[in-house]
Amino acid sequence: MGPCCFSAQDQFDNLEKHTQWGIDVLEKYIKFVKERTEIEINYAKQLRNLSKKYQPKKNSKEEDEYKYSSCRAFLATLNEINDYAGQHEVISENMTSQITTELARYVQELKQERKSHFHDGRKAQQHIETCWKQLESSKRRFERDCKEADRAQQYFEKMDADINVTKADVEKARQQAQLRHQMAEESKAEYSSTLQKFNHEQHEHYHTHIPNIFQKIQEMEERRIVRLGESMKTFAEVDRQVIPIIGRCLDEITKAAESINQKNDSQMVIEAFKSGFEPPGDVDFEDFTQPIKRTISESSLSNSKDGKSESRFSSKSKGKLWPFIKKNKPPPPPPSSGSPSAVPNGPQSPKQQKEPLSHRFNEFMTSKPKIHCFRSLKRGLSLKLGAGPEDFSNLPPEQRRKKLQQKVDELNKDIQKELDQRDALTKMKDVYIKNPQMGDAASVDHKLAELGQNLEKLRLEEQKFLGWLAEVEGRLPVRTEPARRQSGLYEPQNTLTVNNCAQDRESPDGSYTEEPSQESELKAPPPDFDDEFDDEEPLPTIGTCKALYTFEGQNEGTISVTEGETLYVIEEDKGDGWTRIRRNEDEEGYVPTSYVDVFLDKNVKGAKTYI
Repeated sequence: MGPCCFSAQDQFDNLEKHTQWGIDVLEKYIKFVKERTEIEINYAKQLRNLSKKYQPKKNSKEEDEYKYSSCRAFLATLNEINDYAGQHEVISENMTSQITTELARYVQELKQERKSHFHDGRKAQQHIETCWKQLESSKRRFERDCKEADRAQQYFEKMDADINVTKADVEKARQQAQLRHQMAEESKAEYSSTLQKFNHEQHEHYHTHIPNIFQKIQEMEERRIVRLGESMKTFAEVDRQVIPIIGRCLDEITKAAESINQKNDSQMVIEAFKSGFEPPGDVDFEDFTQPIKRTISESSLSNSKDGKSESRFSSKSKGKLWPFIKKNKPPPPPPSSGSPSAVPNGPQSPKQQKEPLSHRFNEFMTSKPKIHCFRSLKRGLSLKLGAGPEDFSNLPPEQRRKKLQQKVDELNKDIQKELDQRDALTKMKDVYIKNPQMGDAASVDHKLAELGQNLEKLRLEEQKFLGWLAEVEGRLPVRTEPARRQSGLYEPQNTLTVNNCAQDRESPDGSYTEEPSQESELKAPPPDFDDEFDDEEPLPTIGTCKALYTFEGQNEGTISVTEGETLYVIEEDKGDGWTRIRRNEDEEGYVPTSYVDVFLDKNVKGAKTYI
C-alpha cells in the first residue's frame, strides 16, 4: 500500500481520538451541571425546612407574639426565604431542562454523526485500498505475461536455429511465442486500464472524498464547541434570570426590617399588661412623739362625725391593693373592757395607748373579712390553674375589659351568623309557600324556632357581658348581688363591709373590683361598721410544718419559704394541692402541699394564733 494511504489512515485515527475526547468533554460538563442542579435542589430544600422550622405553630403561644412588628418582620423574612428557596428550585429546573437534557440529547446525536462520518471515511479508505490491490494484481500479471512471452520468443529462436529440430517443432514453438506475445499485450492493456482507473479513484479519494469527510468532521467538532459555549452562556443566564426576583426578596426583607416600630411594640406591651389600677396613695404620717389619748369612740374607724375617718380609711384602702402585701404592723392591743375592737386570745401589748389608730387599721385588715378573703385564695389559685370565671373577674380591670370586649365581639359574630341563617330559612320558607312542589314550608318551622331560641340565648349572653363590660368601664354602678358579692356572715345593710370583702375575696387571683364611691362609704352606718370587725376572729393555728424545698411565692396569695424553715399551718389541703401557712402576724399565704411536711395537732381546741 502506498505511503499516502497510511498517512490518511493515521489522520483518521487522530481525528477519531480527538472527536471522542470532545464528546467526553461534553459529558463531563453535563455531569457538572447535574451536580450543580442537585446542589441547588438541596439548598432550596434546606432553606424551606429552615423557614418551616421557625414558622409559628398554629394555635400556640407563638402566634400571639407576631402582633409585634419585630416578630412580623421576622415572619416576613421567613416567607421571603421560602420564595428565595423557590428561585433556587427554578435555577435547578431551568438548568436541567435547558442544559442537561438538551446536551444529553445532543451528545447522542453527535455520537451518531461521528460514527457516520468515520464509517464513510473507512469505506473510502477500503475502496482506495481495493483499487490499489487491483492495480497491483494487473501489474503483476502483465509482468508475468511479458516474462513468459520473452521466454517463449527465446525458445522459438533457439528451436529455429537448431538444424536438428523438425519443422513441426519449430512451428509449434513459433505459435507458442506468438500466443505469449498476445497474452502480454492483453495484460499490458488491462494494466494500463487499471492504472488509469486507480489514478482517477486516487485523485477522487484524496481531493474529494477524504476532504469532504474531514470537512464534515471539522464542522461537527465546531458545532460541538459552539454548543458547549452556548450551554455555558445558558448556565450564566439561568442564574441571571432569577437575580431580579432574589433582589426583590432581599428588598422585602429590608423593607420588613425597616417597618419595625419599637414605639408601637412597647406600647402594645403596655396595653397588654396594663392593669388599670390606681397607684397607692400617700402613707399618712403617724406622730409617736405625743401620747394619744382618745376614747374608743374618738379613735374608732366607725366615728364618722365629720366624714374624716371614712376618708382616712378610704385613702388607706386605696393604697393597700390587697391584704397579702407584707407590712410591718405593731402588735394588736390587749383585750380591755372598754374596747369593742379587742381581739380574743391575743397577746398583751403595752403599745395600745400610743397607737390606737394604727391598731384599728390593723384590726380592720386582720378581721374576719380578711380571713374570708384568705379563704377565697384557694378558689383564685384554682381559677389560675384551670378555667377562669365567666365574667373574667380573676383578671385586673384593664385585662378584664379587653376579655369582655373580645367576648362581646364573638357573640356579635355568632348573632349575625344566626341572623343570616334565619334570613336564608325565611326566604326558603317563602319560596316553599309560593311553590309547594319545591318543598314543605312546615319543615322549616322547626329550624326557625331553634334559631330563634339560639338568638335569644345569644342576646341574653351578650347583655350579660355588656353589663359586666359597662361595670368595668364605669358606665354602670358596681353590682353587689348577694349571691355573688356578699358573704352569708354579713348583714345586707353593711354595704361598705360587703364591698370591701368582695374586693378582697377576688384579690388572690388578680381580680379587683372597682372601689366603692365616697358616697357609698358615707352611707355605711358607723356602729355596724365597727361591730363587724369586732366580731371577727382570724383562723387558729392547727399545726406546724417544715419546708422540704425552697419555694418562691411569686404569685399573689402565695408565700415564699426556705428549705428547713418551720411555719404554722392554719388551713389544711382541701384537695387542690395547696396548704395555707403563717410565718408571723404579717406573712401568711399558700404553698404547694408537696413542698412541706405537715404535722397537725389533733388536740388543739382553742384558737392558738399569732395575734
